[in-house]
Amino acid sequence: MKTAVYSGSFDPFTNGHLDIVTRASALFDQVIVAVLHNPSKRPLFSVDERMQLIAAATQGLGNVSVDSFQGLLVDYLRQQRASVIVRGLRGVSDLEGELHMAQMNQAMYPAAETVFLATSPALSYISSSLVKDVASHGGNVAGFVPAAVCRAVQAKFASRQ
Repeated sequence: MKTAVYSGSFDPFTNGHLDIVTRASALFDQVIVAVLHNPSKRPLFSVDERMQLIAAATQGLGNVSVDSFQGLLVDYLRQQRASVIVRGLRGVSDLEGELHMAQMNQAMYPAAETVFLATSPALSYISSSLVKDVASHGGNVAGFVPAAVCRAVQAKFASRQ
């Protein structure tokens, strides 16, 4: 069984993320969407909230599960007995940083292979940062995130006003 891990902060989970998860689920036996808990960041959503939102968005994908982790991704891969890291690329600007991470991960865990999936062109401009920026100014983010995420983003910004 080939298990792949798609990790990130997913704050919030976008349609671009969902595109990568959906396509990865067709390539691997199991895909774990692993939410990184990074104490140095100030996220919009807690790790638990992000996990719930991702689970709602991926509920139709039977071989996808959602989890969280802290620390090094390679340690999490070992723990899960996974050997594939899935990374999405929106454009050339993502490639250099992602390639360096892939090489570092493989140096620390030689069994790890990173698979890069190009985001669908119609979604390549979407980022969590842009979604938060648009929402913070009262903009409609419905076309950029799954429905449950849209409701949660709107509620977060409504409660801040």
